[in-house]
Amino acid sequence: EGPSEWHKAYPIAQGNRQSPIDIDSARAVYDPSLQPLLISYESCTSLSISNTGHSVMVEFEDSDDRTAISGGPFQNPFRLKQFHFHWGTTHSQGSEHTIDGKPFPCELHLVHWNARKYATFGEAAAAPDGLAVVGVFLEIGKEHASMNRLTDALYMVKFKGTKAQFRGFNPKCLLPLTLDYWTYLGSLTTPPLNESVTWIVLKEPIRISVKQLEKFRMLLFTGEEDQRIQMANNFRPPQPLKGRIVRASFKA
Repeated sequence: EGPSEWHKAYPIAQGNRQSPIDIDSARAVYDPSLQPLLISYESCTSLSISNTGHSVMVEFEDSDDRTAISGGPFQNPFRLKQFHFHWGTTHSQGSEHTIDGKPFPCELHLVHWNARKYATFGEAAAAPDGLAVVGVFLEIGKEHASMNRLTDALYMVKFKGTKAQFRGFNPKCLLPLTLDYWTYLGSLTTPPLNESVTWIVLKEPIRISVKQLEKFRMLLFTGEEDQRIQMANNFRPPQPLKGRIVRASFKA
């Protein structure tokens, strides 16, 4: 089932722009032409929270550009479709991207699509410039007040395939104050592993409490009828860079 087996069903797993990667901060290239990242999450268009059997996901209304990102390396705005998390059983692992070989306990992925160029999310997800994913590292620290609304809702989607209404949540509260970022061309980190993602990995992590992170670990990979398997370590390990350049929006 795990990432080491994915290449059998999805040969692209061994492709040239797979994600995640280890970001070697000393080798990242500062690119002064990169624009600041503009995040317009003014209208809270969240719809639902669900257990996908791989992660917990919050989905958004994406019929217009009201909840979108622009700037950065992008020509067009990209609409927010969903966000989800990856985490470990312990604090020593959990993130998909690593920085100089160091993992974080958790990583948030905000998934956006290029609606100016593609008609549907599915079409964008199959195109080399179709998706933009913002990665945010979570580290252990003091309680994150805005995260409580999310972690308090997790009990409703404990089992695989469960879904609950989750409206009016603005993911802007999950972003760090500083939006310095690294960017590179990569892929989805779960099957079908399409090489369709421009990654924006934020340098500054956010902090959540141990208690908040523990709530993620109470979720299950399995349905209500199945033997219970704790949802954790739902991350893919870093993939080979294969000659790709990682650009930085900031001077190291």
